Formats: sequence, structure tokens, C-alpha cells
Amino acid sequence: MTAQNVAGRFFDVRDGQVYAHVREGDGPALVFLHYWGGSRRTWIPVLQRLEPGQGFVAYDHRGWGDSASVPGPYGLEQLADDAQRVIDALGHSGYVLVGHSMGGKVAQILAARKPEGLRGAVLVAPAPPAPVGVSEKAQEALSHAYDNEEAVLRSVELVLTHGELAPELRRQVVEDSLRGGEQARLTWPRQGLVQDVSASLSAIDVPVLVLAGSHDKVDPPAVLADHLLPLIPTATLTVLKNTGHLSPLEVPDQVAAHVGAFIAQL
Repeated sequence: MTAQNVAGRFFDVRDGQVYAHVREGDGPALVFLHYWGGSRRTWIPVLQRLEPGQGFVAYDHRGWGDSASVPGPYGLEQLADDAQRVIDALGHSGYVLVGHSMGGKVAQILAARKPEGLRGAVLVAPAPPAPVGVSEKAQEALSHAYDNEEAVLRSVELVLTHGELAPELRRQVVEDSLRGGEQARLTWPRQGLVQDVSASLSAIDVPVLVLAGSHDKVDPPAVLADHLLPLIPTATLTVLKNTGHLSPLEVPDQVAAHVGAFIAQL
């Protein structure tokens, strides 16, 4: 990780510890929550483009990355509890959640709890709060998306990206996807993806920026406009240009710029 002044740190969560990269700095601190199949490394291109003094924490969800050995449950409520434990341990007076895909749904749950110190949320290609047209067949297919390297690369090329990822980023996506624990890999397609958390979202009372990829096949802008925006009174939607679902890797300049502008407005 080449962002300056970054330290590795473990945080206590229920039944284990999650691993994070932390930078102390200006607030509000950014709390990065990665996608299903990713790790804290997914955010590195974005972190490298933030203002040098910006404080942040980017950690591996239980079951993923260097937190792969942390036991379940791996459901969304547990992941939201983990995020709160990390935030509490950091002790920041103010922070902003930045969640991608599955991490975006975790951020929705946590923001709806109205935790102390929450100043806002940036939802990057977030999973909608309730499933949109997800069949059992689709769930079963998704549960095999990371079975092996070939399956991961197929998912990247056909579903997750719009353009070509650099070879080292493709390698990283494969490594992260295959490193996840089996139960963590299965819990999202079989439970989290179809869990309906929409009833609680009207409680969110901080600014929310939704960043949707112009060519996202997983959570397209139109789906988020119809199925997420109306549920969060404070939400606005911005479309990222020339990107699929993996916008933190595909267009980190755009993501970092929008996150920076969002913080500046708070």
C-alpha cells in the first residue's frame, strides 16, 4: 500500500479480529467497506488518490482477506456490528461510511441505526436494500462465481467490469475472490443478497451520495434510482462514467474525487 502514513492494525470483533489499514488524519474519517469477493485492497487505488491528510480505515470483512479465518455468522447484521466495533475502537468524533456493493448494503444497515458520529455515507454501486428480480437460479449461479480462477475471470469479464483491468488488478481480484472462506462466500448469494432491509432506511438522516457505474450490469443506475433513492430521504445519485461494477478499481480517480467533494460539503 503506497498511500502515505498507513499502518496495519487488527481490530477486535466478535470471536476474532479483522485486519485493517489505518491512516490517522483529518476528519471526518472514512470507513471503507469492500464488496463480496474483495478485500481492503479493492480500495487501494482510491486511497492513493485521497488528500494526503485524510484519515481513513479500510479493513477486511470477516471471512475475507486477512480476516478470512474469523468465524461466522457472515450475515449483514454481523458485518454491520463489526463495522461499529472498528469505528468505536478508532474513537473518531465524526466519520463517513464508504461502502461498495455488499459493503454498500452493510453501510445502509449501519446508517439506519443512526450511530453516534456518523456524518454521511457514500454508497458505491451499492446492492439495493431489497432484491430486484433475483431468482433462485441466479442465486445458485452466483454462489459458484468464485469457485476457481476460471470462474472468477469469467465473472470479471462478463459481469463485473466494463473495460480491461490492468493485469495486476485482475490478479488481485482473483486472489481476493479465492481467499474468502467458503461460508463467507455462500452467505451473500444465499442470504444477504435477498435480505430486505428497506423498512429501516427512512431513518437515515445524514447526507448520502450514491455512485452508480454507467455500465454496471450488477446494480445499474436505473435500478438504484428506482429501488434505493426513494427510500433514503437524504440521498442523491451520481453516475460514474465508463465503468462497470468494480468502479474503485476501474475509475478510482472519479470515485476519489466524488468522495473528496462529498466530505468538503459536509
